[in-house]
Amino acid sequence: MNPVARLRSSSRTPFLQVVKTAVAVVAAVLLCRVLIDGPFPTFAAIAALLVVQPSINQSFVKGLERSAGVVLGVVLATAFHLLLGDSVWVVLVVIVLAILLSWALRLTPTSATQVGISGMLVLTAGVVTPNYSADRILETVIGAVVALAVNAVIVPPVLLEPAHLAVARLARDTAAAFERIAIGLTEGWEAARWDEALRQARALRQQHARAEASLTAAGESLTMNPRGGRHRTILQRDTAIAEHLRVLVTRVTGMTRAIRDNTAPDLRSDPVVGSIATEVARVGADVRALSARVEATRLHHAERDGFTGTGGDDTTATEPALTAPLEVVRPNSRHWVLIGALLEDIRRVREELLGEDD
Repeated sequence: MNPVARLRSSSRTPFLQVVKTAVAVVAAVLLCRVLIDGPFPTFAAIAALLVVQPSINQSFVKGLERSAGVVLGVVLATAFHLLLGDSVWVVLVVIVLAILLSWALRLTPTSATQVGISGMLVLTAGVVTPNYSADRILETVIGAVVALAVNAVIVPPVLLEPAHLAVARLARDTAAAFERIAIGLTEGWEAARWDEALRQARALRQQHARAEASLTAAGESLTMNPRGGRHRTILQRDTAIAEHLRVLVTRVTGMTRAIRDNTAPDLRSDPVVGSIATEVARVGADVRALSARVEATRLHHAERDGFTGTGGDDTTATEPALTAPLEVVRPNSRHWVLIGALLEDIRRVREELLGEDD
């Protein structure tokens, strides 16, 4: 890969975040010019640049990390300047000590980097006095607070929609995986088609991981967010549904692999296999209905559509189409292991859809 290409991200930062960063920098610098008499407030500008993040919670954490790093760096640099002066080797000693101190205190990468940078900037900026050091710390705090306020006031981000759609797509694709099993058992697929079905079923695991990552990002965006109240109930339900889908993904993958490994030309002719295919088709219909219910939820009408904050599980909103457990009077002497495994998987899937304890 071209090394230069690594400088570019696969996606752009939202333009609104760019605007908020610019507003935060300008506001922090102007406020510092009014409150602090001194040189250009570099520390405030840097703090504002770093603290504006995709979520308010991340901005708060960055503000704390930035402020802690600046305080340690400025105090360390001021102390060594008063003791040893401002020669080049003093600057190097402070940088090395900042690195070691950050390691000893187990600081986060943001705070650790800031300790060394702050110490270096203080020692190379000119005359260092206690008042000068205090002003630099104040600048940092002002920049971080202004950036946090700007991020909270100007359309605070809510990342629920990508997570909501990811859960709906996962439910839809899981339903398709169950439907493939039903079709394959009915039509008597050969091993090659079951190989492809297994590949598609296994891909659901990565899809579920991406959905969980989106849910985590959504939860992060709602933390400390004044706009988050009416969205949290939907996030709770989507999280509960994703947990049910995790079990269903595991089951449908296991069922597909069991059939792939044990398929035979006469499997289709077994009457119990036909009944199993019917039940699996009903599972697919139930999971597809779940996907439709998730997709039908309008995020901006959460309260109106009945999301009252109870945190209930939407997977049990309607009775599944599954029938009573199948009865096998005489097990097939050749395929009884596969049939038994599929029946047990159907039972567990039914329990998951009904929300029953195992």
